[in-house]
Amino acid sequence: MWSLSRGPLSAGARGGLCWRWLRGLSGSAPGHKEVRVTPLEGRSAGIAEIVMCRPRALNSLGKLFVNELFHSVDRLRHDAGVRVVVVRSAVPGVFCAGADLKERAKMDNSEATLFVQDLRKLMSEIAALPMPTIAAIDGYALGGGLELALACDLRVAASSAKMGLVETTRGLLPGAGGSQRLPRLVGVGLAKELIFSGRQIEGTQAYRIGLVNDAVPQNEAGDSAYKRALELAHEILPQAPIALRMAKLAVNKGIEVDIASGMAIEGICYGQVIPTKDRLEGMAAFQEKRAAHYTGE
Repeated sequence: MWSLSRGPLSAGARGGLCWRWLRGLSGSAPGHKEVRVTPLEGRSAGIAEIVMCRPRALNSLGKLFVNELFHSVDRLRHDAGVRVVVVRSAVPGVFCAGADLKERAKMDNSEATLFVQDLRKLMSEIAALPMPTIAAIDGYALGGGLELALACDLRVAASSAKMGLVETTRGLLPGAGGSQRLPRLVGVGLAKELIFSGRQIEGTQAYRIGLVNDAVPQNEAGDSAYKRALELAHEILPQAPIALRMAKLAVNKGIEVDIASGMAIEGICYGQVIPTKDRLEGMAAFQEKRAAHYTGE
C-alpha cells in the first residue's frame, strides 16, 4: 500500500470506528467483511452506502476487499429501491490507500496482470451502476483509491483530504481507468502533469481544478465530506428514478461519441422516460403546484 507516514492517523485513531463496527457485527474481528452495503432508513430511505472498512491496510485494494466490492456493486445494480449510492470509508483519515503492495509483491507477472484487469472491470462496473453515485473522500485517496472515486459520478472531499494518481512513483501507471477518467475532468495537460509527477493534492485544489464537485472544511469527527455527500444525496433523492438513470446513461454514453451520435443517444434515453408513470406524476405535480411523489414506474 502507499506510504501514509505523513498522514494524521495513529493506529488507534485509524481503526477505532471501524473496529467498533466489526465487533458490533460479529463480536470479534476475525471473519469480518471489509466492505458492506448499508441501506439507509427514514427520510434517507432510497440512499444506500458502500462502506469500506479495512483499517490495518487503510482500505487498500487487496483480493478480499476487491471481491467484496464486486459483490456490493452487483447487489446494488439489481436493487430498484436504491436511488442514490454513497461510497465512504469507516476508517478515519483515509478513503482508500490504493493497491495493496504487500499482496502485489507476492504475485508473479501474470497474476498481477489478471488482478489489474479485475480492478479495471470493478471500476467499470461501479461507473455503470444505473443510479447516481457519490464518493465521500474524508482522507487519503491515492492510486487505485482515487481511481475508485473517479469511477463515481460525483466526488465530495474534505478540504484537507489528499488525492493523487501516484502509480508512477512505484514504477507503474494508473491501470484501473484513472488515465482515461481524469483527463475528462481536469483536461489532458493537467491530467498528464498530475500522473507524470505522481503529485498529491488537497481537497481545496482538487475542487479548483474540477476533480471534485465540492470541498468542505474537515470537522472534529473527520466526516465532513460524508455529511456533505449525504446532503447532496438528499438533493437527488426526490427526483424521478427512471429519469435519473436515463440522464446518467445519456451523459456517460454521449461523451464517448461525437455530438450527433450523442444527440441520438439522448433521444433514445428520452424515449424511455415518455411512457413512465413518473413523467405523468411530474406533470400533474407541476399543474397542481405540489411536490411530486415518484415511484420509479
